[in-house]
Amino acid sequence: MPRTSTDSSASNTVTLYFGREELIIRQRYEVISIINDIFIGIWFIIGSILFFYDSLAYYGTWLFLIGSIEMMIRPVIRLARRVHLKRFQPETTGAVDAGHDF
Repeated sequence: MPRTSTDSSASNTVTLYFGREELIIRQRYEVISIINDIFIGIWFIIGSILFFYDSLAYYGTWLFLIGSIEMMIRPVIRLARRVHLKRFQPETTGAVDAGHDF
């Protein structure tokens, strides 16, 4: 089982430890988006192949549906990359001067 850690100096970096090896993932939202795009391609390719056989068209339709749902997930990943929800801490310097009226 790999251990994980998040680098506090770069919130977009995740490190996975596999024994003496480590895998460093930078820009994790970009990596998630790329993996999502790979799965979209896989579902559509397999679904297209299944449409060549009448007996497998039902499963091909489901794979096309899964691929379409993942295409909807793509903008959600992009939005999550751009928008982060953080805890408001008024005791930090500058927060009072910023005049947060919300």
